[in-house]
Formats: sequence, structure tokens, C-alpha cells
Amino acid sequence: MYPLKRNRRLRTNEAIRSLVRETIISPNDFLVPLFVVEGNGVKEEIASMPNYYRYSLDLLEKEVKELWAMGLKSVLLFVKVPDHLKDNKGKEAVNPKGLMQRAIKTVKNACPEMLVMTDVALDPYSSYGHDGIVEDGQIVNDDTVEVLANMSVSHAQAGADFVAPSDMMDGRILSIREALEDEGYKHTGIMSYSAKYASAFYGPFRDALDSAPGFGDKKTYQMDYANRFEAIKETEMDIDEGADIVMIKPGLCYLDIVREIKNEVEVPVAVYQVSGEYAMVKAAAEKGWLDHDAVMMEQLTAIKRAGANIIASYFAKDVVRVLG
Repeated sequence: MYPLKRNRRLRTNEAIRSLVRETIISPNDFLVPLFVVEGNGVKEEIASMPNYYRYSLDLLEKEVKELWAMGLKSVLLFVKVPDHLKDNKGKEAVNPKGLMQRAIKTVKNACPEMLVMTDVALDPYSSYGHDGIVEDGQIVNDDTVEVLANMSVSHAQAGADFVAPSDMMDGRILSIREALEDEGYKHTGIMSYSAKYASAFYGPFRDALDSAPGFGDKKTYQMDYANRFEAIKETEMDIDEGADIVMIKPGLCYLDIVREIKNEVEVPVAVYQVSGEYAMVKAAAEKGWLDHDAVMMEQLTAIKRAGANIIASYFAKDVVRVLG
């Protein structure tokens, strides 16, 4: 009891604060999202995501090498599909010469040790901008799952280490796991977006990939942000179906969910600090309303403190620079 116990003794200076700090951020925590486009020599800044870019394959190679040199060892690939290749059934998603498949090979050729995870969902390929096949104005589940399983096999064939289904269709993890096993890709992992909420924070990402829904919204398959226990149920089902890593998305507004899931499961937990979270910090810092680096580090530390083993974040390179 006080005065025998004085908690401030452990806060006296930076040396002691560093020594007893419970949560440490390092480059090993990060999964770096990368946006890929067709073309040559393309590095397009995303208007709603300052200092973040879409890369053509030649510059993707350069970016991956830079990430590796910085100590960032894992990437999550997304592709911006030309409009003329979009349809309702995601035919381009399983094209062995498609942009995603070439992007996987580009990364692996440039940096063989880089861990490559791939987005598995139909929205970048959909003429409707939805994560599934549309019939009579509804997003159908089982036909979509079949395409997602084939898509995952295609990514594995191209060299992906993990597939990351972000669609929130029921039963897709089991179907993907069975398809990978049947094709001999037993070592290909699955990072499931297990608790992906229908969030307003995704806007800049949809700008990046031109993948906003053409009608309605995604609330019939992404989770209601008012729900807590549903996230645990969804996550446990995905683990039972074969998920190796589970993800909560978005990040900061859902740290209670992160801790709930971390307390319940025995697999690694990933958190996606999404585009809207990134854009808000960038915009406020540009206005001089907050300290960019300080807020960035505080938010990421909070995500890890809540239980994240892996953080997918557009801030990854900024963090490495701050850490020095």
C-alpha cells in the first residue's frame, strides 16, 4: 500500500518505462497491403489514402524489395481489375494469367522469402461490386463459395503462401480447405476474415480498387457492427472449418471484439487497421490537428495490446521509419 508502493517509480524516465513496457511494436507485427494494377511504370497515389499507391507489376517488384530491406516480411495482395474483365461470376478471378496470379509470381520472383497472402473475394471482379454472385438482386452463397474455392486453388498454384477470404460467405473456409487439400496444397494456409463488420470505414479502400457495391450495401453478408457474441461464433466456426489465422476487421472501433476472440481461440489473431482509419489520421495530421507519428503509434500499440498477433496496416512503412 501507499507510501510503501509508489507506482510512479516505474515511470520515472524513458529507460525504466522501456524496461517494463508490456507491449512492443516491431516490423515483425505487420502485414503490408499492396494494390496492384495493369500497366508499366505505374505508381498511382490513391486520392483518399495519402502516400499510398497502386503499383504495376514492374514497380511492385521494386516495392517488395524495399519492404524486405526494411524488415517487413509479409504482404497482402489486392488487384484493381479493368472494367472490361468484370462480370457477375468472377471468371477472371480464376484466370491463371490474371493480374493476381501474375502479381503473386512477381513478388515470389523478386523476393522468394516474402510471405504472400492473397485477397479472396469477388468484389474486385464483380460487375456489381459485391463479394458474391448476384441473382435477382440477392447475393447467393453456395455458388459464390464454389468460385472462391477455385480462386483459392488458382492462387496456390501461382505460389501464394496463404489465401485470405474476405467475403463472409457461410461455409467458405471448409470448401476452400477441402479444395486446397484435394489439389495437393496441404501447406497453403488460410487467414480468414472471420469477424468482418459492415463498416463505414472501408470507403477509401473501395476507391483504391473501384469495388464499391453497384447497388444496396453489404449488410446481408458482413456483420452488424452492433453485435459482439456473433463474432465469437463466426470465428469458432471458421477455425473448425480449417482456418489457420483469424482476422477482425476493422481495428480501432472493435478492440473489444479482438480481446473477446483472443481470449477464446488458440490460433493467431490478425487485425486489419482499415483505410478509413488510415485516412483520418493522415487528414487530421495534414491539418495540423494532431501529431501523426504519436497517434499512429498509439493506435497500433492499442491494437496489439488488445490481442493482435498480426496487424494489417497501411502505416507499416511509416512505423518502421519511426522505430528507426
